[in-house]
Amino acid sequence: MPAEEAATLSRLRRAVAEIEGSDLSALETGERVLPLGAEAIDAALGGGLAFGSLHELAPAGPLHFGAAAGFALTLAASGDKRRHSLWIQPDFAGQEAGTLYGPGLTALGFPMQRLLLLRVARPVDVLWAMEEALKSRVLASVIAELTDKGAAADLTATRRLVLAARDGGGLGFLLRHCISPEPSAAATRWDIAAAPSRADAFGGLGRTAFTLSLVKNRRGPLGRWTIAWDHHERAFSPLSLGLAETASDRPARAPLIRAG
Repeated sequence: MPAEEAATLSRLRRAVAEIEGSDLSALETGERVLPLGAEAIDAALGGGLAFGSLHELAPAGPLHFGAAAGFALTLAASGDKRRHSLWIQPDFAGQEAGTLYGPGLTALGFPMQRLLLLRVARPVDVLWAMEEALKSRVLASVIAELTDKGAAADLTATRRLVLAARDGGGLGFLLRHCISPEPSAAATRWDIAAAPSRADAFGGLGRTAFTLSLVKNRRGPLGRWTIAWDHHERAFSPLSLGLAETASDRPARAPLIRAG
């Protein structure tokens, strides 16, 4: 990129950061990030998910909320293992999408003693509790559920969350129950779907897999990837799937190729 264009892009990024209340200087240095372990994703994120920032997660479709919630938990599990994380949930959200299951958390690699659960009455209470929790340096991460389209989490509300996350230095994950058309001050926005995984060596269930669509990224390009979660190592890795190579004569004869 020519120097003049790079300078213009830098000025635009700083202008957006000032509007959103974000600390761009910390992002540009590449410091304080949570690497996901998948090289392509980390490259797009400038090294990983930025600490002291807000990140939005949403299911790609109605049947994928469990995958979105699971991805949020794996991110929290791969963070600081010495500190607790907080999950904030509206009272009625559990009736719509279910509640957390302790043994399931352990099986995912997130010991349930590391997770605190807070239930509140209204969406506006979710945002207030998340803002206050993000200011604390005691918590490694804060995950907050928002039901419906989460209209309460508009640009103003998410900007307040960004400022709170910057003060506390932790990770903030706003977990929407569906994709929202609302503008957001979040550093990244992700649409998440469950993905088929490869069976283990004994033909049993394989590692948990996700298809991630990065639809907003203030630090770089967007993209779509399929990754697997290793609950023993608490780390992600790219997942290659078998795809049919296009055949010139008959598609039915197409051999399998590997795509990462």
